[in-house]
Amino acid sequence: MAKLLYSATMSLDGFITGPGGDMSWMTKLPDTGPHEVADGIWQQVGSLLIGANTYGGDDPNAGTEAEGAFGGLWSGPQFVLTHNPPAAPVPGYTFVTDLRTGVDAALAAAGDRYANVLGADVAAQCLAAGLLDEILVFIAPVLLGDGTPLFRHPGGTFAGLEEISSTPGPTPTIWYRVRK
Repeated sequence: MAKLLYSATMSLDGFITGPGGDMSWMTKLPDTGPHEVADGIWQQVGSLLIGANTYGGDDPNAGTEAEGAFGGLWSGPQFVLTHNPPAAPVPGYTFVTDLRTGVDAALAAAGDRYANVLGADVAAQCLAAGLLDEILVFIAPVLLGDGTPLFRHPGGTFAGLEEISSTPGPTPTIWYRVRK
């Protein structure tokens, strides 16, 4: 059975994008060599649930072989959560207008793999609705000072987390299960 996973690379000070949604900082990270979790996570993902800002946002690898999800390695069903779907179909994407429909579709399409959330706003909505199962964070060795935080929910949202695994190194990784 599929699980809903939010995975993101975050600066040490807690941001997944720089100011204005800038993702160019991702191309400036030092090459830290092989990373067991980062190098293999894309193979565990069966579908994507993407926020509108992420869909229309900055891909730091645009125009290169690494363009797209997981450095261009991943392909599969992609669901974009938006209040304003395009009038004409966009190849490779299904647009949904409510959270539950998007989550259900992404989970069904994922099969026995993860439905991976891309976008802090959608992840926060999933968390607040009690739909998020796991969170995987790669901590990049940079400070951004401003941008989109890993989580933001006006008024706050308390979520208890239980560690599944952690990986030390130049880009530490922490994988949590959301307590429900």
